[in-house]
Amino acid sequence: METTGCGTAIVTPFRADDRNHSIDESALRALVNWQIDSGIDFLVACGSTGEAATLDENEWLHAIHIVVDAAAGRVPVWAGCTHNCTRTLLRQAALLSQVRGMAAILSANPYYNKPTQEGQFQHFLALAQAVAPIPVALYNVPGRTAANLEPATVLRLAEAAPNIQAIKEASGKLTQISELVHSLPHDFKIFSGDDNLALAAIGIGAHGLISVAANEAPAQVSRMIRSALRNDWHTARDLERQYGRLFEANFWESNPAPVKTVLNLMGRTSDVVRLPLVSPTPATCARLERLAGELGLLKHAPIPEGYIGLF
Repeated sequence: METTGCGTAIVTPFRADDRNHSIDESALRALVNWQIDSGIDFLVACGSTGEAATLDENEWLHAIHIVVDAAAGRVPVWAGCTHNCTRTLLRQAALLSQVRGMAAILSANPYYNKPTQEGQFQHFLALAQAVAPIPVALYNVPGRTAANLEPATVLRLAEAAPNIQAIKEASGKLTQISELVHSLPHDFKIFSGDDNLALAAIGIGAHGLISVAANEAPAQVSRMIRSALRNDWHTARDLERQYGRLFEANFWESNPAPVKTVLNLMGRTSDVVRLPLVSPTPATCARLERLAGELGLLKHAPIPEGYIGLF
């Protein structure tokens, strides 16, 4: 896998005027084009930020088709494919493997089951063998899944399946990222899964970031990551100082509700999220609008139809 740099874990826009909150295809295509025009290095469709957990199977596959088609080969597109039943995961992966133009599959730890390291090893190995030679990127996000994928298990997987070629590491532990860097082959790609740890992760050898904040500020976040990767730490740190508040703000309430609120303020998409997620409180929305304004994200945004400011 040659992909490095900054990838956006892109949101899935929903229609505000539709009772079922169906996927807003035109808004999703527009977001993809804006992301690419802004210089993002790759896109991740239907991950956690894409609310994959609330999409039914047809919607999930449709959203991935939209992103791949809209990207049109200009940047790689990774597709999220996660399940806590290995048998279901393999069935869904078989569907995904038919999507022409998809660059890789991103799959998170099985959630809720709390599998052992051996259970995770067998789960991910089964996925890799089922979709080979399509590249597989592991996604370690114990804060959401209650299961940590330890570096020794990642190494076993990399040795057992040549198409397991990357990991999105969102444990929040720099020591774990360091252990991955030191133990894995040099061509195995390691991406920070936390915007606020990205520079630290790159500093110890990671290859980039899969970002939430790049939804709102793709040009700025991708520039920050590319600057760090070419050792222009002055630029990278300046950008982190400026946008670090946004990295935190996106988790003031459950992701991606804050991101969608900001994107709505920018006129990019609706702020609709699906239950059990709900929109941020009015107080949080006011804070988000103030911050977005201070960062200049609203300067050139079109005014959404019917939008009433919070101030």
